Formats: sequence, C-alpha cells, structure tokens
Amino acid sequence: MKLLIQGNNIAVTEPIHDYVEQKLEKAVKHFNGITTKVDVHLSVEKNARIPDRHKAEVTVYANGTVIRAQEGSENLYASIDLVSVKIARQLRKYKERLVDHRTNATVKTSEVVQEKPLDDSLIGDRTPELPAEVVRMKYFAMPPMTIEEALTQLQLVDHDFYMFCNKDTNEINVIYQRNHGGFGVIQPRPVNLNGKESN
Repeated sequence: MKLLIQGNNIAVTEPIHDYVEQKLEKAVKHFNGITTKVDVHLSVEKNARIPDRHKAEVTVYANGTVIRAQEGSENLYASIDLVSVKIARQLRKYKERLVDHRTNATVKTSEVVQEKPLDDSLIGDRTPELPAEVVRMKYFAMPPMTIEEALTQLQLVDHDFYMFCNKDTNEINVIYQRNHGGFGVIQPRPVNLNGKESN
C-alpha cells in the first residue's frame, strides 16, 4: 500500500506519520488486495474558536474506485482514530457491494431515480451565497458509468452528491442525496443559440 501524508497548517512529524501509518494499516489490512494507494490530508484551522478544527481526510484508491472519509475533532490524534474507523467501514461496504454485484443483486435504475415534479423554489427560504473567490480546484478522471455505478460511488465518497459521465448519454450528470430521502439525478438539457431550452 502506497501511503502519502500531507499537512496544512501542521508539520507532519515522525510520531504523527507513524500514528497515521499504524492506524490506516490496521483499517485497510483486510483490503490490501484491492487497495493501491492511500492519501491522507491533515489540517488544523488557525482560528482556535472553530470547533473540531483538527481535521483528517483519507482517500483510498481501490481497483479504480475512490473511497473517501473525513473527520474533525478538538484533537488531531482523535480525528485520525475517527477517520480510520470510518474508512474501514466504507471499505467494508465497498467489498460487500462487489460481492453483491457478482451475484447480480444490483439496484434497479427505477428504484434509484423517480421522476417527480420540482418544487417552485429549490432553495426554500435560504438566501443563496457564493464564496467571494474560488479557493480550491479539483481534477479527477471521469470514466463513463451507469447511474447504478454512480450511486455506488456516491455512497463511498462521503459526500451528498457525485458528478459522473453518464455511460448511456456521454454527458456529465450529478447524482445527489435528496433531503427527503432517496436520490436524484441532474442531467443537462440542450440549449439553442438564443439561450432557450430545446424541446
């Protein structure tokens, strides 16, 4: 297993490095056959008034799949403990899905995405706010996949949405967890030269 540890506002000392290595080796020991690389990002917020300011983020690359977990607490070592437990749980889920997939127990698309009318206001009484500037850019490979495969990825990355290239349409789609349960998919609709939606 290739392990890369980076720190933000914190020096990754030898004791910290050894602790991370020990915890993650234990967390992924049953998954060594599928795990190729593990990236760990440790960070500490400078503002002492921010709760859970010691964060540990782990990204595991397993058979071309990305499995991610993040935890924060008041203590860096506690955050490492928490994220190690979480990533082990995520890996266990992934391995179970692989076994289920081999026995053809896959989720049907109709069970995942159901057509429902949109609410008049998607944001309710919240005021939309954007950050003043782009603070981080991320790049990642986007191999074509089905909606079922994207749903599996969503459940492994510890986010409430997942962007993917739809294998059927070759377009960028987003699958997301709905606030009221279930999942939804956002798909692009073609726009004509006047900026209006095509029928």
